Amino acid sequence: MSRATALVLFLTVLTSAEAQQKKRVAVMNFDYATVRTYVNTLFGSDQDVGKGIADILVDRLVTDGFYSVIERKELDKVLGEQNFSNSDRADPSSAAKIGRVLGVDAIIIGSITQFGSDDKKTDIAGGATNRLSKYGIGGLSRSKASAVVQVTARMIDTSTAEILASVQGRGEESKSGTGILGSGGSWAGAGAGALDMRSKNFRETILGAAVNKAVTEVANGLDQKAAALPTRTVEIDGLVADASPDGTLIINVGTRAGIKVGDKLLVKRTGKEIHDPATGKVIRRMEDSLGTLTITEVDAQSAVGKFSGSGQPKVGDTVSNPKQ
Repeated sequence: MSRATALVLFLTVLTSAEAQQKKRVAVMNFDYATVRTYVNTLFGSDQDVGKGIADILVDRLVTDGFYSVIERKELDKVLGEQNFSNSDRADPSSAAKIGRVLGVDAIIIGSITQFGSDDKKTDIAGGATNRLSKYGIGGLSRSKASAVVQVTARMIDTSTAEILASVQGRGEESKSGTGILGSGGSWAGAGAGALDMRSKNFRETILGAAVNKAVTEVANGLDQKAAALPTRTVEIDGLVADASPDGTLIINVGTRAGIKVGDKLLVKRTGKEIHDPATGKVIRRMEDSLGTLTITEVDAQSAVGKFSGSGQPKVGDTVSNPKQ
């Protein structure tokens, strides 16, 4: 084997090992109760800046690559099913419950403690719709405007609700001749609750720059904690729901059970049951190993994979992860 081939093989194995070690996390919308009054005044209506902060943080964590981050739409679905309220955003116990349903190692919650102008004397008057202009809120313009954003993020163990890590991020930005929302395009939708904090328009404002600095600092802090976090052992226990002649199997567990593309699961068939002669209860089930299933597609409640082995799987056969 040449040195070049050996190096490529080593890097491939190293990359694969790193991918397997990634902690699976979800990011909750941040609580913004502390700054809500100011947000209402700033935009003329209530804007969910906590969701905006969470969306930006998800993008940062995905780009950095230290965590495997679940999709927001899956989190939103679970939040709806669990009757999760905005008041629960910063509650570790509630977050841990959501995390267990999602099958993640940890869940990230947080709070926004400062958001907007650092000048307490800024005079903001009027409603949202009659003050918004192409370049922001004219009433906020000053000779030199400064914006400051401060957030705290906590990573919660989904099994114990223990706080595994806590990091803070602070961003400040100043600019002469404009207000903190005085550039970056049209804000006509802000009064209707349509603020998009990931948009180019918002990023180019003074406030947007401060937000991104704060979130980047939080993401960097969480990245540094990744290697030290305990790995949650995922126990897969599912059934074959459909078996095709070409070896394609559909099983009744998916991302909520911790399954991801590339996983290899054992496919077994339950045979003889051993009963306790005193109580009649089943104390052991004899299982025959059929082969392995490599996952190729997965959604919240099911997964698809390719079977390899000497047996012939059928509906009702069990699937599980290999025991360590």
